[in-house]
Amino acid sequence: MALSVSSSSSISASGFSRSSQELKAPQFGSFKLLDRPTTFVNFSSQRRCAVKPLNAEPKRNGSVVPLAATIAAPEIAEKVEVEEDYEKLAKELVNGSPLEIMDKALEKFGDDIAIAFSGAEDVALIEYAKLTGRPFRVFSLDTGRLNPETYHFFDQVEKHYGIRIEYMFPDAVEVQALVRNKGLFSFYEDGHQECCRVRKVRPLRRALKGLRAWITGQRKDQSPGTRSEIPVVQVDPVFEGLDGGAGSLIKWNPMANVEGQDVWKFLRTMDVPVNSLHSKGYISIGCEPCTRPVLPGQHEREGRWWWEDATAKECGLHKGNLKQGDAAQLNGNGNGAAHANGAATVADIFNSENLVNLSRPGIENLLKLENRKEPWLVVLYAPWCQFCQGMEASYVELADKLAGSGVKVGKFRADGDQKEFSKQELQLGSFPTILFFPKHSSRPIKYPSEKRDVDSLMTFVNALR
Repeated sequence: MALSVSSSSSISASGFSRSSQELKAPQFGSFKLLDRPTTFVNFSSQRRCAVKPLNAEPKRNGSVVPLAATIAAPEIAEKVEVEEDYEKLAKELVNGSPLEIMDKALEKFGDDIAIAFSGAEDVALIEYAKLTGRPFRVFSLDTGRLNPETYHFFDQVEKHYGIRIEYMFPDAVEVQALVRNKGLFSFYEDGHQECCRVRKVRPLRRALKGLRAWITGQRKDQSPGTRSEIPVVQVDPVFEGLDGGAGSLIKWNPMANVEGQDVWKFLRTMDVPVNSLHSKGYISIGCEPCTRPVLPGQHEREGRWWWEDATAKECGLHKGNLKQGDAAQLNGNGNGAAHANGAATVADIFNSENLVNLSRPGIENLLKLENRKEPWLVVLYAPWCQFCQGMEASYVELADKLAGSGVKVGKFRADGDQKEFSKQELQLGSFPTILFFPKHSSRPIKYPSEKRDVDSLMTFVNALR
């Protein structure tokens, strides 16, 4: 057998013969095994071989690998990877359309990227991916507790786009342990974080370990408290990708700068199938026990985990959205806890000359009174809560209307050091909580509705005073 080597200069060789079986093989790289008697090739120490594998890049310094004493080894060029500056890329794409950003993501990562599909309006991502003309992958988390409508929607999407969604499921042993120990609806009592961790976060972690990038449907207007600053592309601050370690996963948010109403205009224009729950008042859609329709004027995230505080309405999939101060508000059971110093750094709200700002002693005295001179309407609030901010105008207007009517209107800041007291003594469940203190009863009556417009609140007051 003889070894044929291509070289940029002539090569002298002396050979010797030995018995061997004939070997036939295809060409490998720049080597070729020939059907000739075996010879030994001896290279001059002054020569340099130009052998290198196909498609190899030349070394930057132009050097070549020295030949071994008796064996010619191919030159293997080191692949130099240029680290991408994703903060810079995010700034370059900040005004880009979702289609442009989607195309960039799919072009850059190919089969190592996938769309995370929740079964809601993020179906727009799949439509954008199809419009790029590039191949794409889609995965979804089946928690086992989704609405029937969502499962039907998954099937509809698969048929519409001719794809197969890659479903991820929670670990059966973990789910079994959670349900046996705490029941099917423990999240109503001690927060949603534990259940979401088992049913969503850990399956997502497994899915992402097989990828180098993922695409989400996050938008800045979805949750002013946690998503207002998301970029169109970023190094994932929480999860790891295929290569492992910090920085090994890239997160794309093509619709970060798109408003919800524009997403729906796009879906209608392109005749994209949508989840039938949307027509029933659902906007943000998750698991069946933790999702409900929202009322006109309510923010879409008010339909998720409505029994909890509004500061951190994230299930853990996008935990990186939480600022350090906000993350500190999450206690062990997932409900919003107090700020470390007992006070937020935002301006106070519900300011009016017709509103009484109650202190802790003031609200305690109000609780103790069994025969009040006049009834009181009091809102338990936190100024950083976007839902409290959302009802500020209507509550101030109500206070102005009730001025001189014999009903006092007040406010009590119930976050920080006052939260535990408010939960135990004032029926605080989430912000805002509205209480009516009747004239001849010590126990306050909690306003049961999510409607916080002036007329609804006035009806509540008139029915009780």
